[in-house]
Amino acid sequence: MTIRSYKQISTKKGDKGTSSDYSNNQYSKDDILFTVLGNVDELTSLLGVTYHYSDFKEIIKDVQKKLQDINSLIATTDEFVRKNLYQIDIKDIKALESYEEELMKTTLIKPVFVLPGSDATKESGYLDLSRSVARRCERSLVTFVRVNQRDDLHDSLKFMNRLSDLLFIMARNKSD
Repeated sequence: MTIRSYKQISTKKGDKGTSSDYSNNQYSKDDILFTVLGNVDELTSLLGVTYHYSDFKEIIKDVQKKLQDINSLIATTDEFVRKNLYQIDIKDIKALESYEEELMKTTLIKPVFVLPGSDATKESGYLDLSRSVARRCERSLVTFVRVNQRDDLHDSLKFMNRLSDLLFIMARNKSD
């Protein structure tokens, strides 16, 4: 097996406050494109930390892979190239709903507001933090879709909405 190693990571191309998408179009680094990409990346990373405290390892890894697929779709403006990428669709949304339905069989959801971390396990605390970041991802994705008229991302929006629900249930499942 050949391992490819880079000698340098810094390209210095972004030193003037711009960066490019996967289609090589240039944008200001404060463009909504990079806001949503950064939010999804943050959620993926946070789930990576959560993974180490969680019994839901398989679900978390599956979600992380889907989030990377969503980021690829967001970052690719060329429609021809985008059509060759993995498309989030109804089966991905149904998978989250299936996890949710299964967990609801063994999870007590109390009819009160939950103060994250107050009486929770470390796992539920990380899941609650992941849920709140997922909500931010969803909000920024809504803005990105609206501003850029990216109707191809509607299933990704549904996925993000279901994901925050699932993370809430996962956290309640692991509460003390």
